[in-house]
Amino acid sequence: MKDSKYIDHTILKATATKEQIINLCAEAVKYDFKSVCVNPCWVSLAHELLHGTGVLVCTVIGFPLGANTKAVKAFETVDAIKDGADEVDMVINIGQAKAHNYEYVYEDIKAVVDAANGVTTKVIIETCYLTDEEKVEVCKCAKRAGADFVKTSTGFGTAGANSDDVKLMRETVGPDMGVKASGGVHNRADFDKMIKAGANRIGASSGVKIMEETNNE
Repeated sequence: MKDSKYIDHTILKATATKEQIINLCAEAVKYDFKSVCVNPCWVSLAHELLHGTGVLVCTVIGFPLGANTKAVKAFETVDAIKDGADEVDMVINIGQAKAHNYEYVYEDIKAVVDAANGVTTKVIIETCYLTDEEKVEVCKCAKRAGADFVKTSTGFGTAGANSDDVKLMRETVGPDMGVKASGGVHNRADFDKMIKAGANRIGASSGVKIMEETNNE
């Protein structure tokens, strides 16, 4: 797989404008990224712009805090897919994970997986708030719920991805489930470090910079 297809080209800032989404999609086509990752209100626009290009539309669910109810997350998932989302990245209920209420965490993830009905589902575990033991248990919940990926971070927490967390997540879920490193992947060196640790998807707002550095090597 070529390097560009590891990257979800991302803009999730609250201040993102229509013009920025249009530019994001144009960059994604130019560099042949795997997807663009946008907030739900931009899914229909991104779908319209990317239809037939081979670039997928990814969106976020329960973002960025993960504290919505299971029913709201499920509804948000259905609505996003109706608008054209090809992939959904959901945030776990972090408070329930910290309380070690892992059955709730599992049910929360399962509600989104079921609502996605076969659409690729990634589970953001927000590693910066969890102990290693909690990271392992939440990854197990995601795998048991039938999610396709576990993902490190929203990019809105106290820290983003690091290679130790990616390695731990890969060891926990095994070789067949996806691991997405997101948040703080700013350059080619960061990209290589995450892939080496076991990531097979990278979420980054610096995708263009990463590819420019790659092309200049």
